[in-house]
Amino acid sequence: MAKTASKTTSKTPFPTRVDLSADIRTAMGVLLNQRLADFLDLERQAKHAHWNVKGIHFEQLHELFDDVAGLAVKWSDDLAERAVQLGCVAEGPVQTVAERSKLPACPMNVDTPTQWVVVVADALAACANAAREDIDTADDAGDAITADLLTRITGEADKQLWFVEAHLEKQS
Repeated sequence: MAKTASKTTSKTPFPTRVDLSADIRTAMGVLLNQRLADFLDLERQAKHAHWNVKGIHFEQLHELFDDVAGLAVKWSDDLAERAVQLGCVAEGPVQTVAERSKLPACPMNVDTPTQWVVVVADALAACANAAREDIDTADDAGDAITADLLTRITGEADKQLWFVEAHLEKQS
């Protein structure tokens, strides 16, 4: 079976009565699908850390990483549903996510629990910071709903980042 390259469509394929222009809906679909790829990658990285963390703080980190993964699924679902509301396709196949994600690569294994904390913190921060940048883009385009969605997700992701970073010792 031939592999096809994933590419965001240049137009909204589905009609909708949302009163944003097709150009704005298309631009927001591209933006939302990029965030979708990143947040789906975050879910996989957090779950990978959840499965593989070991050490004295195993139970705490195991649960924390599972919480991050669960929230990443929720955020991904919200992003995907907003894209579809705008008449776009939610583009979430694994191959597409792997091709598009802007997150740092997740190692297969690390030596310490603290290194897993850094992996999850880096992925979470990358997602939150990218979504934060997109808030103004959505707002400037006149799509307050997408801007509000990104604001909520960013606030929740920042809180999770705080929980994760609390497990890092202060570096001097």
